[in-house]
Amino acid sequence: MKLNRFLVIIALAFTSMVTGCASVAVTVLGMGAGAAVNHTLTGITYKTFTAPVSKVKIASIGALNRMGIKPSGSKKQEGNQIVKATAKDRDIEIVLEPISSNSTRMRVIARNGRVLYDSATATEIIMQTERILAKS
Repeated sequence: MKLNRFLVIIALAFTSMVTGCASVAVTVLGMGAGAAVNHTLTGITYKTFTAPVSKVKIASIGALNRMGIKPSGSKKQEGNQIVKATAKDRDIEIVLEPISSNSTRMRVIARNGRVLYDSATATEIIMQTERILAKS
């Protein structure tokens, strides 16, 4: 009888700890989700910055230079700034879309060949851009 009570107490304690941990885990995941870089199923990586397009463009070119990736040109298209770059077997396109006068959505597409995407390189470009913007 005492063994059964002991097991019930242990089971209840474990259950309460697990549900407590789950709520903490959900909170932590929710807080981290806002700072994360997002990916789409098509391989496009994107993030929104609280900075005007001009600053994000300068920072993104700085990120490319920091990574040893050569920018190959930029143009304006449909209100967006587009920066192109090339690296070893990769074609990179950065699209800077103004959301407001002080916020910019950055989309990075790094193609490894014609069909495959390199999400790791695209993510690193965004992270380096974020570091440069944080310093300015």
